[in-house]
Amino acid sequence: MSYNDRVNYSTANQSGFTLIELMISLVLGLIVSAAVIQVYLINAKTSSIQASASELQDASIFGLQQLEKNIRLANLGNPTTKIDGTTPNGGIVLTGPNIGVPDLPDPYPNTGYLTKRAGDVGVGDNGWSGISNTNTNSDQLTIQYINITGAAMRDCEGAEAAVNDIVIERYFLRQAVGDTSTGAIKNLVLACDAGRVDSAGGIVVVSPTSDSRNFGQAGQEFIINVDQFKVLLGVQYTNGANAGQTIYLPSSAYLDITTDIPAVTAVKVGLIVHGSTPIIGSAEQTQFALLGQLPADNKLKTDTSNSKKVRTTYETTTLLRNARVVNLRTSP
Repeated sequence: MSYNDRVNYSTANQSGFTLIELMISLVLGLIVSAAVIQVYLINAKTSSIQASASELQDASIFGLQQLEKNIRLANLGNPTTKIDGTTPNGGIVLTGPNIGVPDLPDPYPNTGYLTKRAGDVGVGDNGWSGISNTNTNSDQLTIQYINITGAAMRDCEGAEAAVNDIVIERYFLRQAVGDTSTGAIKNLVLACDAGRVDSAGGIVVVSPTSDSRNFGQAGQEFIINVDQFKVLLGVQYTNGANAGQTIYLPSSAYLDITTDIPAVTAVKVGLIVHGSTPIIGSAEQTQFALLGQLPADNKLKTDTSNSKKVRTTYETTTLLRNARVVNLRTSP
């Protein structure tokens, strides 16, 4: 075989990809890559939602169960079972007289530490402020009970409550310790601040002032990642046209009742909570129906610096076992 023949033979047996083949290969590669990326995004989105949902269960559901347990203690040990704004040691603390401070000659000054409702006036450095991550202020719930169990027990801050101690506890929203949020949406927690009430009336001052048994402090974090906290009082009329009926009212509306004052027999609590893990590729829920309010009344504040989170609402109704009323109706 001559040299020219060898060159021609070598050239004839060399082949490559045509332009069309390269384009087809490129398109197929892009399709496969897109499918892989799509699967990854779906898995990442699902994983973030599941992680956030798990955080909601851990931080909220178990905390809510403990909150219900504490609320059931309200009015424990009080011989008066009808709770209203004048009941001494009343299980739901609405006024100064409930903690033994008469309205006259001087009313109780620290009303910011009593059960409060959006629209009320806040008083005190650590008192109720109505802080919320929605366009509606949060509420505050203050309860009271006497330890008649015969043994020491723990208040919501973990401090010991001796036998016959009168314990007062308030539940409210505040910023988490160390929160540096600068936008409209803050890192909020449901906190509990516990104290003691003197049997002769008034709040007990414990030394040193840092002792958790002092009332009016910033309190202990109870449930984290809370955006809104709402409270309604279940009241039952014992006579008149509404006898036997239970109606749920905000504390301010209840205090406005001046005649035929019903007894408080239940507490309904609502929370908007969120997970810590930002969600990927999903729209964030921004409006929430809570305790009968329209979604527009609980609309998440606008904050471009806020990461998208999974949010949900929880509602619970707790009957006050230590505040029962009996309604007797006789036929004419």
